[in-house]
Amino acid sequence: MTRPQDLAGWQALATQLKTRLESRAWINDAFVDAESGATFDTINPATGEVLASVASCDAADADKAVAHARAAFASGEWSRLAPGQRKKVMLKLADLMEQHRDELALLDTLDMGKPVMSSLGDMAGAIGCIRYQAECIDKLYGEVAPTGQDSLGLVLREPLGVVASIVPWNFPLMMTAWKIGPALAAGNSVILKPSEKSPLSALRLAQLAQEAGIPKGVFQVLPGFGHTVGKALALSMDVNCLAFTGSTGVGKQLMQYAGQSNLKRVYLECGGKSPNLVFADCRDLDKVARHAAEAIFHNQGEVCIAGSRLLVENSVREAFVDKVLQAAESMQPGDPLDPQSFMGAIVDRTQYERILDYIRKGVEEGAQLRSGGEALEGPGLFIQPTIFDGVNDGMAIGREEIFGPVLSVFGFDSEDEAIAMANDSDYGLAAGLWSQDIDRIMRVTRRLESGQVFVNNWAGGDQTVPFGGVKQSGNGRDKSHHSLEEYSELKSVWMALTTAL
Repeated sequence: MTRPQDLAGWQALATQLKTRLESRAWINDAFVDAESGATFDTINPATGEVLASVASCDAADADKAVAHARAAFASGEWSRLAPGQRKKVMLKLADLMEQHRDELALLDTLDMGKPVMSSLGDMAGAIGCIRYQAECIDKLYGEVAPTGQDSLGLVLREPLGVVASIVPWNFPLMMTAWKIGPALAAGNSVILKPSEKSPLSALRLAQLAQEAGIPKGVFQVLPGFGHTVGKALALSMDVNCLAFTGSTGVGKQLMQYAGQSNLKRVYLECGGKSPNLVFADCRDLDKVARHAAEAIFHNQGEVCIAGSRLLVENSVREAFVDKVLQAAESMQPGDPLDPQSFMGAIVDRTQYERILDYIRKGVEEGAQLRSGGEALEGPGLFIQPTIFDGVNDGMAIGREEIFGPVLSVFGFDSEDEAIAMANDSDYGLAAGLWSQDIDRIMRVTRRLESGQVFVNNWAGGDQTVPFGGVKQSGNGRDKSHHSLEEYSELKSVWMALTTAL
């Protein structure tokens, strides 16, 4: 099928797609209603249209899915399958995702409001993740310990068992791939709980997983709410691992649930308030300014690593902020189905009002509103790219994660001051650094308290490098072979050789 090239083409494809949306839970290789019969509406935030009434799973559905996942794991059909065979199945899944990439991208755009071109970029990341993890399967070695001649020491890697993955709404299918890719590759059974704000692509993925050959019960999808089905999975005594991307508050709750149940492993990728440091020695401030604007306004600012704190050396600050303002003018929100739109709609009314409340608070606290700050009229939930200057660390907009298109600009005079400001945060998910001075780059990079540092770029990297944070931004790592290691258990084996008996 030829990819649509304009707004009309994507609208036509959306009309076709909406006639065949799947909205039931995927349990043990079948689409089923929730045990209670309850549903919730998933809504297109760009239009207010109800897309589907989706099964609202709760504890009964979680118990059923966990039982099927445990039985599938015990059968060994996937958990003990030769690594090369698991690899073939997962590569086929990646191929199927590639074949249906436009459909999957469109589902995420309709469901949570992001521009369709952004969703297509997400699909490339999701497919690349599944392929990378598939290729890692047969390259994750155990160890032979150094021993004397009368013993043999082995360190084996084995799958954990049942993994529950709880993923967010801002990058629905890409975050799903980051979680389920390594978990499935390691041989686990996986239960996915997509966000209630964006469940549709996960349900379509379930069909593709079955078509690829993932065995019955190994991959299941439970749409629903965090306080019902999410909590049930977190408290389950038969779930061995909980992988979560979302807010820091919810992450803390999940760690408590793990302690109240079976001490299951908990891998968290939580919130961020990422600093983006710009030094005066940058060679091309126009280009850096555009990157700084993209770092916060991409995906409507609904990004955990959004460069929401812009720290600029005071000697160039005024001129640089003017350049950021100019760049932001070309990043106004538009119809998510229009390939020309840079920003789309805010995911739902709750998040929309939350962002507007922060903007009002920024004005009340004395920050200088340089641009934006307004919602657009119409049925959709659209907010202009918003820039505040003169922000200090006592202001809510300068400390708290907003998760929207709101940039806070700070000034600094010295390298030490910039580092202190950057690190003065509960979060440590990402940081940016712009400079031409290699000595400064190495000094500052090592002192930034962050799980990842982007030097003369923002959000760079591919599947070969891990993604995750420090401090209250979490403790897990997505991407790279390190994520595959997180979903496997080490087993030590010490053999006394017969010559020693």
